[in-house]
Amino acid sequence: MTTPQNTRLGIWLMIVTTLVFAVQDGISRHLGSHYHVTMVVMVRFWFFALFAMALAARSPGGIAAAARSAFPWVQLSRGVILVAEIAVMLVAFVKLGLIEAHAVFTCYPLLVAALSGPILGEKVGWRRWSAILVGFVGVLIILEPGFGVFSPWALVPLLSATMFAVYGLLTRYVARKDSANVSFFYTGVVGAVAMTPFGLMHWTWMSPGDWGWMGVLCCTAALSHWLLIKSLAVAEASDVQPFAYLQIVWASAIGLYVFGETLRLNVAIGAGIVVAAGIFTLWRQRVREKAALRQA
Repeated sequence: MTTPQNTRLGIWLMIVTTLVFAVQDGISRHLGSHYHVTMVVMVRFWFFALFAMALAARSPGGIAAAARSAFPWVQLSRGVILVAEIAVMLVAFVKLGLIEAHAVFTCYPLLVAALSGPILGEKVGWRRWSAILVGFVGVLIILEPGFGVFSPWALVPLLSATMFAVYGLLTRYVARKDSANVSFFYTGVVGAVAMTPFGLMHWTWMSPGDWGWMGVLCCTAALSHWLLIKSLAVAEASDVQPFAYLQIVWASAIGLYVFGETLRLNVAIGAGIVVAAGIFTLWRQRVREKAALRQA
């Protein structure tokens, strides 16, 4: 049975999703400031893997069916890229703070558009290329020519955004034959296996309070993915995706009021340019999809 479509519900679910993601990032920033990044990501993915295996066990065909992929090597690559991207972004949260890390990371939809040609063979028109270039002007404004642009830490969230864009495109690629259950299973299990050796090298027993925060982090990770899947099930991605940019608003608020970060003017202006360029690329994609449907 197809899920009944409800765009308004889908939008509200996406808004709540971005809020949960922002809370998750705030907790990650706290834990990453006190414990090694690889250990924090490892424990998070242990929970993710158990959750993914439990879902697979309850699905038709069980774990064996979830592990059966038409693109096993691509699925393995997806899992490794995602867990590495989360570790890199956590470093950015610790070194730069939530506000500046998220301001740069918002360029990932532009990177998706730019890389969709070489990875998926999709055509990117001059309008979207123009938006991509404008968006990267916004990134340069955030990095602030001078000291910031040459700081290696300023490039960390850009690396994370690139990795996440590649992960997203590979997810679209495997979706041609693999179900969402298969991709979800590989993401959790491969990520846990890949990060465990590095996390155990830096194992430190957490304080009782931080174990509590880790539990909340694991639960919010599962909740955010469920909300995102539900949002995309009841509404078109092109209708709800622009609201995903609200994550930078929630993350900035947490950075300001919880961690005492500051919002510099160049970061606000640059992030605004990047978000506007990203929304334009999403709109152009929707226009192209509608045109393709009319021609079909």
